[in-house]
Amino acid sequence: MSEDWKNWESPPGGTGKEFDAAAIGALAHLYRGEVYRSTIWRTRLDTTTNWAVVTLGIALSISYADPAASPLPLLLVGILIAMFLILESRRYRYFNVWRARARWIETNFYAPLLLRSCKPEPGEWQDILATDYLTPQYHIGFWRAMGRRLRRNYMWILSFQAFAYYGKIIIHPAPLEDFGQLFERMAVGPISGLIMFMIGIAFHGAWISLALVTRARDEAKHKEREGVSGMG
Repeated sequence: MSEDWKNWESPPGGTGKEFDAAAIGALAHLYRGEVYRSTIWRTRLDTTTNWAVVTLGIALSISYADPAASPLPLLLVGILIAMFLILESRRYRYFNVWRARARWIETNFYAPLLLRSCKPEPGEWQDILATDYLTPQYHIGFWRAMGRRLRRNYMWILSFQAFAYYGKIIIHPAPLEDFGQLFERMAVGPISGLIMFMIGIAFHGAWISLALVTRARDEAKHKEREGVSGMG
């Protein structure tokens, strides 16, 4: 089956058979299915984001409940948020497949239908969509997916977590009197405050760098798609 799919390609120049009523109806049902699947996976993305927000809220409640309470929950919640980000990035790769297919049908079938008030012509866009069904694959890499979720949601969650942690260190159990106390309060067991500070810089520096690098990559991909037709 997979070896014969190339024989089904439309002739060059979009000279294939025009859509009849049955084909248009079938494509409409296909579009509805893709929209439904993208909606379901969009809901799953929102679920992991909600988990990250809720766990951060719990950590805030514990750490700020009393001036003598430990700021450690605000550190540990950063690990949980990172785990939710990884999980959501994997889910986003699936969501992006269904979204790309639905968007491809919208721009190449429904948009011409509405603009020209006539049946869209067969062409290369059908072959691209058919290929995606015959040989399904992700349209985006894992790191780009993680970068997108960072820029859309998790940059705000992680930033708030960092501000909440340093705010706890600065004001509890009493406002800082000098800068040296900062590292004293940041110490966790045998790990010195300076090491914890460097770990924090590395952690937050890593996600900021990833967000910036993947943004540049997305912009490059967008410019590439402007000149070459394709899904993704």
